[in-house]
Amino acid sequence: MGAAERPPARRPRAMGCWRCFWEFWNYETPKVIVVKNRSLSIMYRGVQLLILLYFIWYVFIIQKGYQESETGPESSVVTKVKGVSRSHSKVWDVEEYVKPAEGGSVFSILTRVEVTHSQTLESCPESLEVPHAACSSDSDCVAGEMDMLGNGERTGRCVPYYSGLGKTCEVTAWCPVEDGWTVSESLGKMAAQFTILIKNNIHFPRFGFSKYGSAVTGESHASCPLGASQEQSREELHRGGVIGVIINWNCNLDLPDSSCNPSYSFRRLDPKSIQVSSGYNYRFAKYYSCNGTNTRSLIKAYGIRIDVIVHGQVGREPFQPDPHHH
Repeated sequence: MGAAERPPARRPRAMGCWRCFWEFWNYETPKVIVVKNRSLSIMYRGVQLLILLYFIWYVFIIQKGYQESETGPESSVVTKVKGVSRSHSKVWDVEEYVKPAEGGSVFSILTRVEVTHSQTLESCPESLEVPHAACSSDSDCVAGEMDMLGNGERTGRCVPYYSGLGKTCEVTAWCPVEDGWTVSESLGKMAAQFTILIKNNIHFPRFGFSKYGSAVTGESHASCPLGASQEQSREELHRGGVIGVIINWNCNLDLPDSSCNPSYSFRRLDPKSIQVSSGYNYRFAKYYSCNGTNTRSLIKAYGIRIDVIVHGQVGREPFQPDPHHH
């Protein structure tokens, strides 16, 4: 037999560590390829130029990316409506056609009303508009039952309807019910005869900057026309709608205070394409006493709801003294 093979000698651990030490000081460089193609070169330099223009023109000049900025100002809005108009039967002033009267950022201007006069608490036929209100005998009406969409509590009797066509379940409610005896009046012609004063105060706490702005809007004010009047059709005045008055403060605080002024825009907010959600209406009542009996007039009001919405953003170059701080 030949001599036994010897196992390979192990490299001392110290030699491996010493090699790692020397490899640490090695470095690599990328290989550069020069492409001599004029079309590709033009495309490459063009992309570089577009990126450079984007940062210089859009990021720095338009967006002022070098500035410190703040969005979402603290804001308060006060509104006041002026104007008088006339419907078929009466003269309307702001105390009647503007709701609520406090002058906040959300209010409505009536364009049409459906009035149910002289309602008193008694028993009368339920409206045919209420589901399952129609009946043929008393057995169809359960005493004490109340429908969520109804006007009162059923007495258990089946009685002739107001017009004498058919019968409905009798209810204890404010009678006659709304659909039983309603008079409609239109105030749509007054839409061009009112003006709205909007006063807006904003404050940006980060920079301690505050500013006040005001505007008068309406059909007769060409400098700030009410956007609703531009969109309204007879149908929209008839059914009502929701209009947003958008106030946007976009200011550069490196400039004097006089250059910081709001811009105004108008937008229809309720979805015109969805009939169920389109339009705007609400109900309220006026109570009085007639011959010692509590009486009321129920008013279903259609109108233009105005929502004043405030946005804002300010910016200032960093490391500069704040000229607006007091």
